[in-house]
Amino acid sequence: MDSLQTPIAYLKGVGPNRANLLKDELGISTYQDLLHFFPYRYIDRSQFYSINDLPRNTSEVQIIGEIISFKLIQQQRGKRLVAIFSDGKSNMELVWFRGQKWIQDTLKTNTPYVIFGRLSWYGGKPSIPHPEMELEDAFKKGPPRALHAVYPSTEKLLSKGISQRVLTKIMMELFQTIKTSFVESIPEKIIEKYKLITKDAALRNAHFPIDQKTLTAAQNRLKFEELLFIQLQLLMKNMQRKQKIKGFVFKKVGENFNDFYKNKLPFELTKAQQRVLREIRKDVGTGRQMNRLLQGDVGSGKTIVALMSMLLAKDNGFQSCLMAPTEILARQHYQSLSELLRGLDVNISILSGSSKKSERAVISEDLLSGKLDILIGTHAVIEDHVTFLNLGLAIVDEQHRFGVAQRAKLWRKNTIPPHVLVMTATPIPRTLAMSLYGDLDISVIDELPPGRKQVKTIHRYDSNRLKIFKFIFDEIQKGRQIYIVYPLIQESETMDYKDLMDGYESIARHFPPPQFQISIVHGKMKAADKQYEMERFIKKETQIMVATTVIEVGVNVPNASVMIVESAERFGLSQLHQLRGRVGRGNEQSYCVLMSSNKLSQDGKTRLETMTRTTDGFEIAEVDLRLRGPGDLMGTQQSGILQLKIADIIKDNELLKIARKDAFEILKLDPTLSSVENRPLLQTLAKMKAYRNIWNYIS
Repeated sequence: MDSLQTPIAYLKGVGPNRANLLKDELGISTYQDLLHFFPYRYIDRSQFYSINDLPRNTSEVQIIGEIISFKLIQQQRGKRLVAIFSDGKSNMELVWFRGQKWIQDTLKTNTPYVIFGRLSWYGGKPSIPHPEMELEDAFKKGPPRALHAVYPSTEKLLSKGISQRVLTKIMMELFQTIKTSFVESIPEKIIEKYKLITKDAALRNAHFPIDQKTLTAAQNRLKFEELLFIQLQLLMKNMQRKQKIKGFVFKKVGENFNDFYKNKLPFELTKAQQRVLREIRKDVGTGRQMNRLLQGDVGSGKTIVALMSMLLAKDNGFQSCLMAPTEILARQHYQSLSELLRGLDVNISILSGSSKKSERAVISEDLLSGKLDILIGTHAVIEDHVTFLNLGLAIVDEQHRFGVAQRAKLWRKNTIPPHVLVMTATPIPRTLAMSLYGDLDISVIDELPPGRKQVKTIHRYDSNRLKIFKFIFDEIQKGRQIYIVYPLIQESETMDYKDLMDGYESIARHFPPPQFQISIVHGKMKAADKQYEMERFIKKETQIMVATTVIEVGVNVPNASVMIVESAERFGLSQLHQLRGRVGRGNEQSYCVLMSSNKLSQDGKTRLETMTRTTDGFEIAEVDLRLRGPGDLMGTQQSGILQLKIADIIKDNELLKIARKDAFEILKLDPTLSSVENRPLLQTLAKMKAYRNIWNYIS
């Protein structure tokens, strides 16, 4: 067995009880886990203070002196132990709120100690609660260390006596136990190319750095290695899938595609749409299964690309399906695609949860006979009884709303899996896409169709509300429609922002019937009632739609020109961007008004400032990533994928790009990593597979 797979219970100073605690609290089970449990910051221990010169703040300080006396003081809850500590010129207090007996029995008076801890000031006098204490003699005999590591910890570990000092001692014991040097995992060529320090030096200096320069070199080496192995795994997965999984060959561009392109296309394709279509055509012509992610901002024309891909399938004798996350969105796709296909010999149908039994029977029959070319639907499409004659292309819209198991059911509709195109209007930051979807081929539509006017975005405070009502009135007079979106349905006692029903009543007072008609839509309504209210708005029977974020995805009303977001500071950036995408779908100038209270947090200010400054979804996604971190952005299901040990995909963005480029070049020349120089990579990857707990944060 690899010695690094030894359970930490066998390490001197750990034992079974501490081992269980470290596993439960920090996920550390083996020597390998402990080795890759990196400090999150470092403290400079080269400087010593005298008590008279202590800084008047709460910084961490180090002092040499002696304990003169102890006293136990009774408090309202329990006791505190106070020691008078002297450096020979002045005195201060050291305080302990727990473990007093052990401390009093262990620490000696009138004996030189090096103490370290965070300062507290009370009544102009300094004290240090729970300081780290080391005999001066032992401190001098220890290794010369200017920088001391500080490890992530938990309240439970501290209460069980596993302090920073204990963690450091355990880590020292680990390095003394592992006598040999750590095996190199990166080819010599790359080490020389980037002047990287060895794996052995990097691991030792990450935990016990000689100085700041060596620490930086150690961190860079380990970050690069971590990112390189993530990219190697993702790219190899992609290559293996392409080699193993055969796909249908769409040999020709036939009459339906050409007829639509020449005679039915409502506008000229943008260069980005043309590029993406070329990428898709190349994929489906290779005999390998396509697995492509299509990213495009709201209104960039992904639906046309999807339709033309489905026409390509039809011309080659295959069926297609498009799966959407909500019935509203599925019906909208069905209506817009039916409109675009009018006059072509293409049969299209829709299947949803509310489809009648008789409709389902006809659809099943038409799918099996091959009469039906395109099926649009919700989750109902993946039900077991829905069987295709020859499903050649499966398109998933707003892919993040579907789980992996749901997508897999779609792939299994054939013996040979269909080509897969997953679409999203939620721009994924390039850094995240490289890591999260590194095994997919990615296409991006990064320009809007010509003639599409940019939505004007403005930020207004609640005090400007009457002016906003006047603006709404003027827009309605021009024949336009308005969205007003609220973050809540019912009043929250803890938060002071407007709830939907209050807002609805206030708007109804300013825009009374019969002159004005208002729709209301929220998550607690029945699906049929929601659909009814949506339809009224789409048919222009109502001028104002008051809603919660149920309208966020997929609602398409070209006549709606104003989006008002109440309590905008309470929404995430990607949500605000999605909401803004509901307007600007017609030819008229559209507006997005972000209403907020006067009290804004720094993050709130940054979000609203970003929204008013740019409409570029990718730039917005990058800011969102910086504000919220990858875990929040991916949601709980996927956040586990990127639990990196030392790298940070936001701060180490440039390093990630370099690692991906190198991984790509290595695999291009040596896809199986069988050359002598790539042996370290192959051996490390083999260990990762053998021991799932090694770098189990790699997807």
